[in-house]
Amino acid sequence: MGLINVNSFVAGQWIAADESGRPIASAVTGEPLGLAGRARLDTQGLLDHARLKGGPALRAMTFHERARMLKALALELSRHKEELYRLSHTTGATTPDAMIDIDGGIQTMLVYASKGRREMPDAHIYVDGETEMLSRGGTFAGQHVATPLKGVAVHINAFNFPVWGMLEKLSPALLAGMPAIVKPATATCHVTEQCFRRMIASGILPDGAVQLVTGGLGDLLDRLDYQDVVGFTGSAATALKLRFNPHLIENSVRFVAEQDSLNASVLGPDATPGSPEFDILVKEAVREITAKAGQKCTAIRRLIVPEALFGPVGDAIAERLSKVRIGDPALETTRMGALASAEQKADVLDKVGRIASECRMLTGDPANFDVDGADAERGAFLPPMLLACDDPDEAEIVHSAEAFGPVSTVMPYRDLDQAARLMNRGRGSLVASVITHDPEVARTLVLEAGAAHGRIYVNNRDSAGEATGHGSPLPHMVHGGPGRAGGGEELGGIRGVMHYMQRTAIQGSPDILSAVTGRWIKGAAKPKASAHPFTRGFDALAIGETIEAGPRTVTLEDIEHFAHFTGDTFYAHMDEDAAKANPFFPGRVAHGYLLLSFAAGLFVEPSPGPVLANTGLDGLRFMKPVSPGDAISVSLTVKRKTRRTDEYGEVRWHVAVINQDGDDVAEYELHTMNAYQA
Repeated sequence: MGLINVNSFVAGQWIAADESGRPIASAVTGEPLGLAGRARLDTQGLLDHARLKGGPALRAMTFHERARMLKALALELSRHKEELYRLSHTTGATTPDAMIDIDGGIQTMLVYASKGRREMPDAHIYVDGETEMLSRGGTFAGQHVATPLKGVAVHINAFNFPVWGMLEKLSPALLAGMPAIVKPATATCHVTEQCFRRMIASGILPDGAVQLVTGGLGDLLDRLDYQDVVGFTGSAATALKLRFNPHLIENSVRFVAEQDSLNASVLGPDATPGSPEFDILVKEAVREITAKAGQKCTAIRRLIVPEALFGPVGDAIAERLSKVRIGDPALETTRMGALASAEQKADVLDKVGRIASECRMLTGDPANFDVDGADAERGAFLPPMLLACDDPDEAEIVHSAEAFGPVSTVMPYRDLDQAARLMNRGRGSLVASVITHDPEVARTLVLEAGAAHGRIYVNNRDSAGEATGHGSPLPHMVHGGPGRAGGGEELGGIRGVMHYMQRTAIQGSPDILSAVTGRWIKGAAKPKASAHPFTRGFDALAIGETIEAGPRTVTLEDIEHFAHFTGDTFYAHMDEDAAKANPFFPGRVAHGYLLLSFAAGLFVEPSPGPVLANTGLDGLRFMKPVSPGDAISVSLTVKRKTRRTDEYGEVRWHVAVINQDGDDVAEYELHTMNAYQA
């Protein structure tokens, strides 16, 4: 292919690299691909464009509108996957490797689009947690809310995932309403740029929502303030340099790092040769060593196995690795391609040499291996390498040096205490896996090693058919880890969105909190509905409007009929003496679910109308027993509304059931789906 001029996208304009740009070379042939970056970068223009155009445009949208934007963007990128696969071959990635990167990034964006619609409001303020009543009389309350930061997210990404690395950071940032500046690693930035071009050409994103910087960032970090966020993925050394930038520290700029990780996989003592768990570990190890040529921050670097299985596990993995075909990633027969660059290859060889000083090489001679369709010397190729550490307690380098390539080390343990200690000697990891069919083994290792790991993946014969793999971060779950892994956190569903928002404690009267949050708060005004709310469309319902119905007297005959009809003849409903002996009851009492049924009978409007379905209830509490002869009434209040489809939205109602003395006897939140028009 011809030379590539990898552009930046700044303030709405594509800007070409100049002669000072950083060189990019093919991982397969070593030949130059092009240049990325410029000697001078208008960093203030980047920030101004994001803060003055991108930010306001995104914040004008609701969470649901931004979620729909993400979905549209992901579907658009799906149309261009094949061209991105082909381009990824120049980075050493096979097509399956590229799918991990490209399809994984697109799926992450789709998950955030879905979570934004399902778990966040169709509004501009996110309500975080329950309301706290701060006064005895209920006139003063508190509520945590979150609003988008008014700065820019600067995303500094690693070379190994040029697409997923960008999209997994962009998805929660854009959903939060924060514009982003993307800085990909130079070695693979031409793939990022091609994906980015498709995003811009789609016209889906508002102007200023995203910008791209290839090459260096110049003095950009020195211009950030407390409303900005820096998200970094890469080496611990670079993270340390960035983390201690005096300007970032002085201005309390949020800094999230995901860095080096000596991840471990532990085979439980319950495994035996030929058992499903033994085979699972071998399969997972081979996949993690070879996928993306081992260039994954979540790859297995240390295999910790029972002493009795030390030899068999090493032999089984080594045998499979010896059969892996290495070659040009464009070839269908290639199982493992090249590393991303000659520099990366040299770094791995240096680390392997250090690790080998205290370990034995079981397979993978870096000086003698075959490569299909390419020159092993000119390309950044290495064989998959497995080492054995006979005395992991005395070893040091294997627990401190990460060879970021197709390298792993197997080591034995005597008991679970030692296994946990070895896991933790990585000094903080993104992920550890435990392969066991014994729940107590899993529990023990989680208790002993959980504090040192961001994720613990447990797999066995029961889950293997659907498990996603040791090395697969999922957008639903936290990605990050303590200590060496950076101490940061990404993804994790809506937790990831919160990194780009400010959590604020709002204190005031229930009416004030209702106005701020857009949902009815207990104690706020409850204007009487002008007509039965079940007869009015979604849009006509006002937050806080209420109907009250009742009373209805609960009789002993009602209680006994319900008991016999349902089969719920619990003694508190049927035996006066036994009920009185219970400290919770004054005697026989009504079933809680009888009260719910009577409440529904009091507030329901039976005719066909905009209420399409009752989809459930939350937060049910029974607060005071109801005795025969008590009379109950019900209050039904519009608590909050959320659009779901083009035809209907969800209405959540606060339901309070009270007795003849005005005491609350039950409370819950009812969910219905309502058509937009009556």
